Amino acid sequence: MMALRYGDEMVVIDAGLMFPEPELLGVDIVIPDISFLLENRPQLKAILLTHAHEDHIGALPFVIDDLPVPVFGTEFTLALVESKLREHGLLDTTERRVVRPGEPFQLGSFKIEYIHVTHSIVGACAIAITTPAGVVIHTGDFKIDPTPTDNIPFDLHRFADYGQKGVLALCSDSTNVDRRGYTGSELSVRERFDEVFANATGRIFVCCFTSSIHRIQLAVELASEYGRKVAFLGRSMENNTSIAYDLGFLHIPDGLLLRPQDIRSAPRDQTVVVISGSQAEPMSALARVSVNNHKSAEISPGDTVILSSRMIPGNEKDIYRMINHLFRRGAKVVYDSGSYPPIHVSGHASQEELKLLINLVRPRHFIPVHGEYRQLELHAELARSLRVPHLEAHHLQTGDLVEIDQQGLVRAGTVPSGRVLIDSGSADEMIEDVVVRDRRHLAEDGIVLPVVALNKATGKIQALPEITSSGFVSPELANGLMARAREVVEQTITSSSIEEIGDYAVVKEKIRRELKRFLQRQTNKRPLILPVILEI
Repeated sequence: MMALRYGDEMVVIDAGLMFPEPELLGVDIVIPDISFLLENRPQLKAILLTHAHEDHIGALPFVIDDLPVPVFGTEFTLALVESKLREHGLLDTTERRVVRPGEPFQLGSFKIEYIHVTHSIVGACAIAITTPAGVVIHTGDFKIDPTPTDNIPFDLHRFADYGQKGVLALCSDSTNVDRRGYTGSELSVRERFDEVFANATGRIFVCCFTSSIHRIQLAVELASEYGRKVAFLGRSMENNTSIAYDLGFLHIPDGLLLRPQDIRSAPRDQTVVVISGSQAEPMSALARVSVNNHKSAEISPGDTVILSSRMIPGNEKDIYRMINHLFRRGAKVVYDSGSYPPIHVSGHASQEELKLLINLVRPRHFIPVHGEYRQLELHAELARSLRVPHLEAHHLQTGDLVEIDQQGLVRAGTVPSGRVLIDSGSADEMIEDVVVRDRRHLAEDGIVLPVVALNKATGKIQALPEITSSGFVSPELANGLMARAREVVEQTITSSSIEEIGDYAVVKEKIRRELKRFLQRQTNKRPLILPVILEI
């Protein structure tokens, strides 16, 4: 999510999410902190979407209610957005405006033009924003594919036109900056797919990102060529293919489609199942099929599973675990192992493509975006190595506020930024970091609950304290340890003054402190201690 402001007018480019790191227990997704946008809400004119991947549109349903401005995007992008808004009950209250590449429009002081780029999803675009201070181009995600499957080439000419006129700033995708050469064309995947289809004897399962309509189209075409019917399995796969088909981006010959409930009864050597779950998400279709826990499909010995997607960092263990399950069931699993021809190609530009774009645009200022710290730094170094006249490369970080014009770029401080944690199981969905900290604490060291019964009139202990624990120590160790812990709690109460006993908050804190010290000394663990006082 990037904000661009001129005077008292502002637009935002993208509103993406990221998936949680393993230590964010119970958190489903992470979205940007929009405090700055809320503070400047009257200035915000629109949210401009580059394409429909989750890391660019996923946060929209969570922020659009607080930022009720028009949302602009290409036809397919907005179609996927509408599906999300419908789920959150926001479809009728959110204004959507379809844009087409090469058709500029005015938005206050900004002249906006979408420029077609090639990526791993339909409808991806860069955005050129002409302001009174100069032109800013945001590439979105892209690669320069010379042979795209839809025959719509990357619009190099439009980037070159802007470069001739002069560009103030270029914000460019950095995801593959550490890869030499060029990213493979989407067309290069066809040879490996064809080889697998030709040799398959049982069912073929094709798993890819559900937004990869080009890859799904390839599976459909090869199924038709090899006399197989096609079924789509998985909620997001069924939803996205339905949208793509309705909009004319996915072409399915008559009579080729098979219903999910008919997969089991269809001849195995005449079936292709295009399935979701490329990242082994716990409840995804392929993850459930891999452990024989799906009502519509199963893996049988001799089946072939094609995993045509990259492993998102952090998901490797889960994906390899799923692959192991598939092998155990007798499947032949084809996944990206660096062999040629490839079973998957990236949708992001490698070094030579990144260089080409910088040389075409020749910006005054270069700002790498979309990548980890090392990738942003490497991209800035790459831009400097080209020796484009007057180009300055800047490595900015989340929350940085910069002022930019023809004279230069000035770092003007920072704005509130960071992460907002979304837990779909909680009542208000957004949860605090302290909740995650407590969950981590519980997961690592467990919980101890000392229960003390106090006489309301005298403040004396009515019986020996009881202590219950969970996830702390084994039952064998617990008996002797808890007996001594009860003595610590009793000693804490009896040594407290009447005033302290009269204030239960003080008593609880004393119990927590003394018990924490004792247990840490005995076990080297720090469980979550929650004292409970019962009035008798």
